Amino acid sequence: MKKILLTLFSVLCVAIVVGSLTNQINLTEPHEVFFYLNQEYNAEGFDFPVGSPNAIGYYNAQKFGKNNHLGDDWNGTGGGNTDLGDDVFSVANGYVSEVYDAGGGWGNIVRIIHKTGQDNYVESLYAHLETMNVKVGEGIKKGALLGAIGNAGGIYWAHLHLEIRNEIGLELGGGYSSNKEGYLDPTKFIEGNRKVMWKKVRSN
Repeated sequence: MKKILLTLFSVLCVAIVVGSLTNQINLTEPHEVFFYLNQEYNAEGFDFPVGSPNAIGYYNAQKFGKNNHLGDDWNGTGGGNTDLGDDVFSVANGYVSEVYDAGGGWGNIVRIIHKTGQDNYVESLYAHLETMNVKVGEGIKKGALLGAIGNAGGIYWAHLHLEIRNEIGLELGGGYSSNKEGYLDPTKFIEGNRKVMWKKVRSN
């Protein structure tokens, strides 16, 4: 009984201390608290989400901006559904913010928030997944398995729709728009940020 009471007391003390610290530095969002307590999940560069780390065996079938596309569509070089069930990897260290079936043309999606510097965040979104191997609220490392390529229940040939947003928490949207505010070109962003990002920030 004493051990149980001591354990409960310890947990309560930790909760009080964490609550006090996060209030002092004005942390209001779950991802802010997560990164404050788990700095080992700060982004340390970005890799591609398929054929990790360099997208070997895949091609970008519909690039960012083509037909007002707000992401990149990654297909296996075999075409058709040959990449159905292939592994999808996290592009960087981060915090899993959403995991759910959005239905319609989206299918299963995962959203991950990445801390790229002091108070700087980007979000990666992975859509049309066949399976999802992560849970909301957990940390994920760059290159870690997060799911498998799907086809949104047979609506498309299998592929991964990847978006990178510099405004986190935007509505899911429609995947296409002439207004690209809040969205980044995924391939350009990844290619420009392959190295350790926190070293870049600290050197400025």
